[in-house]
Formats: sequence, structure tokens, C-alpha cells
Amino acid sequence: MSRSRASEAVLSNPTSESSSASSPERADYEDTDFFTAQANDSQSSIGVTTFREMAVTPSREREQYISPVSRLPAELLIAIFTKLSATSDLRNCLLVSRTWAKYSVDLLWHRPLCNTWDNLRGVIRSVRKPDPFFAYYDLVKRLNLSSLSKDVSDGTIIPLSECKRIERLTLTNCTKLTDSGVTSLLNGNKYLLALDISGLTSVSDHTLLTVANNCTRLQGLNISGCKLVTDKSLTAVSRNCKSIKRLKLNDCREVTDESVISFANTCRQMLEIDLHECREINDVSVTALLARGFNLRELRLAHCSRITDGAFLALPQERQFESLRILDLTACENLTDSAVTRIVGAAPRLRNLVLAKCKKITDLAVLAITKLGKNLHYVHLGHCAHITDTAVMELVKTCNRIRYIDLACCHNLTDQSIMQLATLPKLRRIGLVKCQAITDRSIIALAKLRPSPNGLLGTPSLERVHLSYCVHLTLRGIHALLANCPRLTHLSLTGVQEFLREELTVFCREAPAEFTDHQREVFCVFSGAGVKDLRHHLNHDQELRDSLAREQATFPPDADGSFIYEDGDDAAQDDDEQQVAGLMGATAIHGDAGTVVVDMDDEVADESEIGG
Repeated sequence: MSRSRASEAVLSNPTSESSSASSPERADYEDTDFFTAQANDSQSSIGVTTFREMAVTPSREREQYISPVSRLPAELLIAIFTKLSATSDLRNCLLVSRTWAKYSVDLLWHRPLCNTWDNLRGVIRSVRKPDPFFAYYDLVKRLNLSSLSKDVSDGTIIPLSECKRIERLTLTNCTKLTDSGVTSLLNGNKYLLALDISGLTSVSDHTLLTVANNCTRLQGLNISGCKLVTDKSLTAVSRNCKSIKRLKLNDCREVTDESVISFANTCRQMLEIDLHECREINDVSVTALLARGFNLRELRLAHCSRITDGAFLALPQERQFESLRILDLTACENLTDSAVTRIVGAAPRLRNLVLAKCKKITDLAVLAITKLGKNLHYVHLGHCAHITDTAVMELVKTCNRIRYIDLACCHNLTDQSIMQLATLPKLRRIGLVKCQAITDRSIIALAKLRPSPNGLLGTPSLERVHLSYCVHLTLRGIHALLANCPRLTHLSLTGVQEFLREELTVFCREAPAEFTDHQREVFCVFSGAGVKDLRHHLNHDQELRDSLAREQATFPPDADGSFIYEDGDDAAQDDDEQQVAGLMGATAIHGDAGTVVVDMDDEVADESEIGG
């Protein structure tokens, strides 16, 4: 039927002879209810008073031929397109129709992939086209050039200066960039929400002043390592960008109390602030951040060596910091038990507490920490040498949801407290570097099978264990650990003499390049496949098995089954490892995205701590 015929059919009188039973059946597009085709669908056909309302316009006529899927609301189309993970699928959608192209191109250009030079050149080429089909420069919302950080320069990003609607800009470690290049992307941009220029050592106050003058909607700022930035520009940012929620000023050596207090006074929505290595920060800044940060969730003050108990004792007595979840006080060496007691009492929902190298704290501080109860998941007490078994055992009794604990260099600890730690049902990582009093009894306790909720014996949940320089350990304990902990992906045994054998060190990973000859000689870290290979080797070493059998005959296993030395089904173990490997990656500060808690043994970190 022709289009004109269709129009006649719509307008014809239903009682006329032309609609007799001998007429051909109506086409699919004629099934549309007449009333819904009108501009005013609340009226009946009788209510139509003018021929103009009754006429079928060319545009309305075309609508009758559009497929139903093309009539979906924009929100639904976009929601469907966001489920497509492959770029090629979005490109195919782009070619279906103008409507699909309009919404799929937004997703394709929302975060253009710039991980290779070819991709970046393609983006620049499209953005700079004189007469593009789409305004690509306005579609770019997120730009991340960190994959090309070694070679990105001002000349690379200046061609992208037309992109004035970028919301998230990531230039991490693009060390060749200067103020000129960075400001070309910031000038005129009123939409920027997050800026990461960490590691850009040539960037100065000029860039931050440009941020203050243009990016007033900014919510996240990371300038870690920008050592030329001073209070002058940061104070301007705090006054003009009052919506900032996340702020990282790590290793900004020129930052003082002036700018930090300004942020505390003006940015009342602050959620996270990191002042790691800001060595000019004093008590007054910490007090201001806590007293005025009603929503503060993370406060990181690692290596702010000027901080004393006064920073916390000066807080209003009635204030409770219900939102505070993460507090990092690493190497704040002037802090004592009084400060820990005050902050724990005022922040009852702390989840991560880092007190590493706070060398003045004692059992009193640990007993105060026990008040956190089930809220505490992560506690770092490395180098707190005054802590004893008594405090650690009390901590285990009350804080039974601990997943990560580091007690490196706590020389007073013995098997008594470590065996108590082994009862923690959710323990995944434990650091006992240089706890030289512990023996195989502790390790076998950590490896012991535990009752699961269904009543059956379950394997321990340990994933990373750090035992470097625990010199009394033997193959007996470590073999039990490997045999009973299928989730184990990292095991450090540096300086443990019994493991410095060629037949075992072959499974170790390479020592870091910066290590000295002595450090290389004693280096012994098994990670990933190395753990798996070591387990397989020990399970099939007949000499070792015979030796362990003799030990068992001499020293029978405890009634609770602590000693488990059977050679398990390797295939089943491999399947378990594949399923659980990597379950506990470090949380990213910017991501649970993010949230990074300190990863104790990012191998080099582990061994450098040993030397401390």
C-alpha cells in the first residue's frame, strides 16, 4: 500500500463501502490506534475540530515506520548501551540510526582510551577536525594519560586544549609536563571535578592558581610530589573550590599549617585528606581538621613528625567522630598512649588504625584500641617494641574481626600471643618480621584447620605471611603452613637460615635491583607461582617427608590436629588457589575504588622495613 493510500485509510469513514469485507487486510502500520496518533490524545475523534489536526504530516508519517526500539526514551537507550563492554559493539550501534549514534557516541568518547600513541593520535586527530560530524572535544569527560607518562610532554596535550568539558583529568607521573601544558587543559574548564597531577615535579603555584580561578566545582585534588607548590596557591584553591572532598598533598614539602587550616575552615565536605611527609604540619592543623571535619572518613598523617599528643588532647571533649574510618599515624614518634586513648575514645568506628613506628606507645595504647571491638579490621603496630603478649591477647579477645595485623619488630612477643592471633577467624595477612622469639609452634597454630559455620573443618584464610628474620623457624612449621593454607600467595622468609638452600631459593623471586650484596644473599620471598611451586616441591620431597614422619613419631600431634603433614591432592589444591588468588588486593585510596591501606610487604617495603 502506498503512503497516500495509508493516509486515506486513516482518514476514511469506518462505515463506508470502501471498508467492506472484501477489502484487503490492514497493514501492520495501520494497527496504530487513531487516538494515540493525535497531538492531543485526551480527545476523541469527535473532538477534532480542524482538518489540520487530522492531517498526517510527513514527519508523523515517517514516525510510523520507525522500529519500536528506536522510540525508546533516551534514558533507556543509554542504560542499555552502558551494558556493552566491547568498543566494537558501541561502534556498531553508532551505525544503526541517528538516534543511536547520538547516544552511543557519548559513551565512546566519554573516556577515550589513550594507552598507546596510536590511540592518542587518533583522539587528537578527531578533536581537531575543522568540521566534525560530532563535537568530539565536548564529549570527552575523562582523560587519563598516565599509561604514556614517560613521554607525554606539553606538546602532547596542548592540542587537546579545546576539550573544555573534562570532568576527570589524570596525568600521574607525566614528569615532562610543566605549568604551560597543564594549564592549557585547565583554562576555561568549569566542569572539572577531579585532578591528579601527582609526581609532576615541575608544576608550581601557577597551575594551582589556574585551578582556583577556573575549576570551582573541583571535588578531588591529588598533587602528591609537587614540591614547588606552596601555601599561596593552595589557600586560593581552598577559598574558591569549596566542594573539595578528597585532598592528597603527599610530600609537598612547602605546605604548612596556613593552607591546611584554610581547607579545614572552608571545605566542610572534606572526606579524605592525606598529608604524608608534610613535615611542616603541626598540632594546630590536625586539631582543626578533626574539629571541623564532621564528615571526615580518612586522615593520613604518616611521617608528620611534629605532631604530638596535643593535636588530639585539644579536641572538644564532647565531639564524637562517627565518620572516621581510617587513621594513619605512621612514624609520628612523639605520640604516646594518651593520644591513642583520646582518639580511639572519640572515634569508636575506626576500621583501619596505623601506629607503625610510634615507638613510645605501650600496652596501655593497645588496651585502649580494644574498645573498637568488631569495628577494627586493620591494625599496624610494627616497631612498637614495648608491646607485650598480654596486650595482644586482649586485643584478639575483643577485636575478633581483624583481617590484617602487623607486629614487625615487636621483640617481646612470644608463641603465646601468636597462637592466640591464630584463632582470628578472618585473618588474611599477618606480619611478624623480626619477632625472633617465635617458633614453629606459632606457625603450626596459624596453619591449624578451623571449624566452619557448617560444622566441618575449614582451611585458614591466610593469604600473605611475613616471617623474615624469625630465625627459629624450620621446615616443619612452614610445610604445615603451605599444606593447610591453599589461599597463601605470599610468604617472606628472608634471613631464615633453613630456607637459604639452593633447592628452595630456586622458587624465590628476584631480589630488587637496589639491594646490596648482603641483602641479596639473605633474600627469600616466595610470591604467586613461587608459593605454589614451593608447596609442590615440599609435598614431593621424600627425604623431607621421612624426616617429618620421624618427628611425628617422636612428637605426636596435638589432639586438636595441629600438625597436618599429609600430601594432599595437588590438583584440588591448584583449583582452590586459582579460585581464591588475589582476593585481598590492597584497597585504593581512590577506589574502593579505592581504598589503599598500607600494603605491608610490597616486597621492597617489607625488606626495607627489616633494615629499619
